[in-house]
Amino acid sequence: MNKTEMTKVEGYLRRTFSNHSIRLVGRPKKTDSAEVYIGEEFVGVLSVDDEDGDRSFNFSMAILDTDLEG
Repeated sequence: MNKTEMTKVEGYLRRTFSNHSIRLVGRPKKTDSAEVYIGEEFVGVLSVDDEDGDRSFNFSMAILDTDLEG
């Protein structure tokens, strides 16, 4: 995932979730994914999917049961 793609996907996520504090951060040893943050909090991973000749992006977010308390 290059910087241009990260910028485009970051903009898409910000518009979709109406949250301008969403940011994508490249992973030092991986070129097929980026970390997703809201502010300083890590919320998930964005991965590139190149199967079948169509490029798409998958956002994966784990929600722990402890996150649901309070």
